[in-house]
Amino acid sequence: MFNRSVIQPGDSVETMIISVLLIVIPFLLGITVHELAHGFTAYRLGDNTAKSMGRLTLNPIKHIDPFGLLMIVFAGFGFAKPVPVNMNVFKHPKKFMAVTAFAGPLSNIILALFFAFLRGLLAMSLFNLDFQSPQVAAFLHSLINNIIAINLMLAVFNMLPIPPLDGSKILFSALPEQSYYRLMKLERYGFIVLIALIFFVPQFNSFLTNAISTLFGSFWYVSQVAFRLVN
Repeated sequence: MFNRSVIQPGDSVETMIISVLLIVIPFLLGITVHELAHGFTAYRLGDNTAKSMGRLTLNPIKHIDPFGLLMIVFAGFGFAKPVPVNMNVFKHPKKFMAVTAFAGPLSNIILALFFAFLRGLLAMSLFNLDFQSPQVAAFLHSLINNIIAINLMLAVFNMLPIPPLDGSKILFSALPEQSYYRLMKLERYGFIVLIALIFFVPQFNSFLTNAISTLFGSFWYVSQVAFRLVN
């Protein structure tokens, strides 16, 4: 899931294009919904910063970080352009910042649940499609599965209590004011710590991969419920 290039040596051009699409499409969908959820929640809680910057949109171009997009293709790990939030305008800064932060991972879980349900509803249709176009059916199977997996990846990863990830804003909101703002200043160094963990600590990768795989497996039950509803 992490630290693995989408493009592998020896792949044909067609295989490389399909591999990139199967990762980039779910990634763009996931980060767009994630960042929109942050911005919309902040807006509803009194901060119109994201709205004034045109970030309350489902247009993925508004949320893409070019370097983060390249990393998802070549390193198996990527990120979006964070939605700006001015917590100082919140009536309850720490509490509302925690709610705003939680909205991102929650949106990814909801999106994963939706596509798990959709996978069950379309299971028979995709199976029937195999007789006419096995390549298209295989692509759609993989695309839906990747949308579920990548959204779960975004949810789990962002819930880690490491600045600047969402989990840190949720966990640290329980701290006293002075400690909270002192830890929030560590955000500038957090990205370096995350990169080091991802690329140099195998146990960190194993933990994330196992957590995502466990969640992904449990989502098969959602698909089975949907499948039974239409059969």
